[in-house]
Amino acid sequence: MFNELKHLSNPKSFIKQIKISDFNKRQLIIFLRKMLLIRMVENKVAKLLKKKIINCPSHLCTGQEAISVGILDHCRKGDKVYGNHRSHGHYLALGGNLKKFFLELQGKFGGCSKGMGGSMHLVDRSVGFEGSVPIVAGTIPIAVGAALKSKLTKDNSISVAFFGDGACEEGTFHESLNFASLHSLPIIFVAENNLFSSHLDIHLRQPSNKLSRYAEAHKIENYVVDGNDVCEVNRLIKSKIKKLRNGNGPLFIECITYRHLGHVGPAEDIDVGVNRKLSDLKLWKKNDPILRFKNSLKNENLIKDKEIFQIEKNIKNKIDQTYKKSEKIPLKINKLVNNYIY
Repeated sequence: MFNELKHLSNPKSFIKQIKISDFNKRQLIIFLRKMLLIRMVENKVAKLLKKKIINCPSHLCTGQEAISVGILDHCRKGDKVYGNHRSHGHYLALGGNLKKFFLELQGKFGGCSKGMGGSMHLVDRSVGFEGSVPIVAGTIPIAVGAALKSKLTKDNSISVAFFGDGACEEGTFHESLNFASLHSLPIIFVAENNLFSSHLDIHLRQPSNKLSRYAEAHKIENYVVDGNDVCEVNRLIKSKIKKLRNGNGPLFIECITYRHLGHVGPAEDIDVGVNRKLSDLKLWKKNDPILRFKNSLKNENLIKDKEIFQIEKNIKNKIDQTYKKSEKIPLKINKLVNNYIY
């Protein structure tokens, strides 16, 4: 197995301060708030799962927050974003409705998918999140279709397709890359390479741990970035977005990261993951995207601990209050669900 990612797949080698000098303080605080919102929502969901208050299968993105925040910061009205089974972060980074999010996870009719989809079927088209599905690589060709429509109508919008390393083993992934490349479509393929597909380490599934090699085969401009560095992710998209909107696509971004929790649910999966070791997890947690970002802000005297504490307190209050409101709404089984599911 070839380790083409080299130092990026080794958490010991890139625990470092994040370069933030080319961003203003306002933008940096926005990044921090968004990443904290995603992390704290996932922490809330994890607690509800442990208590069996939420029972739908939930794939948490704890540890991967910098990718969705860094990339989706450049989306605007008219752009279309497509997720996968692990899409809480994509939904929230775009500004997806938090109350409808909690209602959906509780199976209530007021949820973003009318309570019929659960964690893996989120959608909020008002902010450009076109949806997520659990079918591996299932939304990639749909995102390509949306990009084709954008090109034909010349509306300067883009599509963004998020997927994991497991999706790169599906035929529809390669067909989508081929078509997008052939027609120079305005789409960003975002590979969130957390080095695991379900419980299997990438070394056991592929001859190389570098996913962007597929983009090279399809003649697509591609980059590999530290997915735990929100500024590096954002900086790259900023440098390419204008070119993409002008019809010079597609673009493939491989973001190297590591999920703190297991494939599904709140457990760490140390006991069931093949090659998933506690020692590795501890090292990756030192490379936590939020921890590194906080330290960088403090080192540059842009924020103090008490300010971070207040931001976290405000976000926690928002999450708790929103959940309480959603909890009070009674569970009503609508006719469609009753007829076709139950």
